[in-house]
Amino acid sequence: MKQQLLSWLLAVPLAVGAQQRQELTLTDNWQFSHDKLSWQNVSVPHDWAIAGPFDKKWDLQTVAIVQNGETEATEKSGRSGALPWIGKGYYKRTFTIPKDCPHAELVFDGAMAEPHVYINGKEAAFWAYGYNTFRVDITPYMKAGDNLLEVDLQNLEESSRWYPGAGIYRPVKLVLTGEDWIDPWKTFIRTRSLRFGDAKLDITVGTGSPADTDFSFEVEIYDREGNMVAKGISNKVGSMGTADMSITVENAKLWTPETPYLYTARIKYLENGQVLDATTQKFGIRTVKVSKDGGFQLNGQTRKIKGVCLHHDLGPLGAAVNKAALIRQIKTMKEMGCNAIRTSHNMPSQMQMDICDSLGMMVMAESFDMWIYPKCKNGYARFFEEWCYRDVENLVLANRNHPSIVMWSIGNEIPEQGSEDGAEISEYLQDICHSLDPTRPVTQGLDHAEKSIESGVAKLMDIPGFNYRVHKYKNSIQQLPQGFLLGSETASTVSSRGIYKFPVEPDDNARYASWAPGYDPKAIEKADGQCSSYDLEYCPWSNLPDDDWAMQDDYPWVIGEFVWTGYDYLGEPSPYDEYWPARSSYFGICDLAGLPKDRYYLYRSHWNQKQHTIHLLPHWSFGRERIGQITPVYCYTDYPTAELFVNGKSQGKITKDPTSRLDRYRLRWNHVRYQPGSLKVVVYDADGKRVGEKTIRTANKPAVLKLDVWTQHNQATSNEGFQLNADGEDMAFVTVSLTDSRGTLVPQADDQLTFQVTGAGTFEAVCNGDATSLESFKQPTMKLFNGQLVVVVRAAKQSGTVTLKVMDKKRGISKSIQLKVG
Repeated sequence: MKQQLLSWLLAVPLAVGAQQRQELTLTDNWQFSHDKLSWQNVSVPHDWAIAGPFDKKWDLQTVAIVQNGETEATEKSGRSGALPWIGKGYYKRTFTIPKDCPHAELVFDGAMAEPHVYINGKEAAFWAYGYNTFRVDITPYMKAGDNLLEVDLQNLEESSRWYPGAGIYRPVKLVLTGEDWIDPWKTFIRTRSLRFGDAKLDITVGTGSPADTDFSFEVEIYDREGNMVAKGISNKVGSMGTADMSITVENAKLWTPETPYLYTARIKYLENGQVLDATTQKFGIRTVKVSKDGGFQLNGQTRKIKGVCLHHDLGPLGAAVNKAALIRQIKTMKEMGCNAIRTSHNMPSQMQMDICDSLGMMVMAESFDMWIYPKCKNGYARFFEEWCYRDVENLVLANRNHPSIVMWSIGNEIPEQGSEDGAEISEYLQDICHSLDPTRPVTQGLDHAEKSIESGVAKLMDIPGFNYRVHKYKNSIQQLPQGFLLGSETASTVSSRGIYKFPVEPDDNARYASWAPGYDPKAIEKADGQCSSYDLEYCPWSNLPDDDWAMQDDYPWVIGEFVWTGYDYLGEPSPYDEYWPARSSYFGICDLAGLPKDRYYLYRSHWNQKQHTIHLLPHWSFGRERIGQITPVYCYTDYPTAELFVNGKSQGKITKDPTSRLDRYRLRWNHVRYQPGSLKVVVYDADGKRVGEKTIRTANKPAVLKLDVWTQHNQATSNEGFQLNADGEDMAFVTVSLTDSRGTLVPQADDQLTFQVTGAGTFEAVCNGDATSLESFKQPTMKLFNGQLVVVVRAAKQSGTVTLKVMDKKRGISKSIQLKVG
């Protein structure tokens, strides 16, 4: 039997008079206002603040950041992104309810913040937490025909430690059903056991309406080719409207990051054989276990977690979630060798989890950044005691069928972690997770190793997670009954793409701005609010990637890590918390535009076991003042040995040194003197065989605009074959580079570019990755940052061709590219 899921749904004969299930995403025809006097048309997901303008007055905070070890309050101008997200926002639109429709609900995947939902002028719901998925039963308030939906939001100052976004920033879905309907949050498909290639599944299904002895459930399991591979039925619907069954799938294909195989469960709700409701649920077959002997195991196989932390903003798109942007983000991380993400420090979007399911990315799904003690004046602590159960319940019920999620997190750097109250709350929250999902372990990010162990918090967690404190791992493991630990947040290495500072040396507090301690007023070129891309700078509380890898490689009881962070994000501009105009982070392995920094290739060289890496830094296009100066050269590669050449002259052949902190995972030539020309590295395998090389050259005069296009369907560097969906939501990400006539990037270029989009699409945003830039993401002009930026083009809803033209008026050059929309 091979049929498409939509055909299955349409082909099911429902009982006479029953409402056919409809699920409609409410994307267009919204109106938005700040005052209910003037309205503008918008589409949802929508972030009202991302267009700016940037200004230090927005959410200007005078605080001491305790997590960073500060004891005195100082002005933090860019802490939450310096964008106008503070204030109230109002949304409204109409939707249609068919005649005789007996039941309807709205599903909000997230609204920032404190949403009040009104139907036809009556309040139908309130939800306190802006990051959570919540459902609204609108049956008592609706009427046949047109209905008015209104959503009122408010964002208070000092309610976030980073940019939270503003508005209905995730999808809203309208679900119409009959009187008897399947509740997808009562559906739970989990793998009980794997044996001799077969998988035994335990399945719970449920209804949102009362049931009696005449009701039953039928579940059919289909592979991705449409073949039915298993079937189960239960006539025992309990008083809670749920039924349980066990189904065996023979020759099961398992979900892993390398083979993210998804099955589909076709669920029918019946009365005396007639179908009352029907729906589908995708799921994966896989098991998760963590133990002292096996470490972290997926499907019984031990593996290290090679993860990154991700905030929810999408750079120039802000908090407004977008499928193409998320796919780009996850694919970029996977190509680096990353196999897991932590949704720090917030509950994920359903769209993000769907993508992680399909692409094969394990997930730590996180909940809170604070409990009762407020990290910021108006944060979630105002709601925790009243709302924490409902928030954790929604997190688990909405997400537990996602195979990508391998653990839950109940908090991040919670101040109560060192107290008796903290242990009690930890146990309470962990028990909620266990009661709703006994198949996954629970963790939290602890930043006080000794205190959390002494209080009992670290000892009671399924997975003791430590944020940094890598130097305390050996002492901590001796006191942990679990026999293992996780680097729940690691590194916090900082860098700016394409920026190199001298001299080159490890530094846990390097800052290049006029106010910085020890600042040399003669070194004017350093006063730029940037960090060096030699990847040796980190924060006082953190460390270098090399430190974490050494622990993971040498000690099996370190089960992995989640690096802070995979991408730069808006807000938290450490180490420039007090420097204006810094307004976004420097922690990212990729910058805010999604462009890889040098550090990307350092992680790739260690994590990506399928593809070789050869990456040289720095660029080799410095000014005349650098000629003859010591300019260290690093090579990031998975090969053990390499020889470096400057203009054909050998700088020596070196091999990684497992006894050296900085030379175990890097190849470094620390005494190279800069001379314009060529820089070449030749790499050798463990047998001494020459296996590859890489050359970079000094750039000549800027001459060409190079456009590289990414879409979710294909990646290429020519003008042919690009494709976007004609759905009004698909996006293309175009990397613009200014090069010389030979194609060498001009790394210091900061030309002002302008953009023109015509045809079947629109200009969406632009970003150059500069944490100090105050140019709007939403205006079709921006300066290059170190020779590059990224332009985002949104597809129209009609088929055709969209053209992007990039112009550099300073040099009188331009470049166009066309994309097919259909």
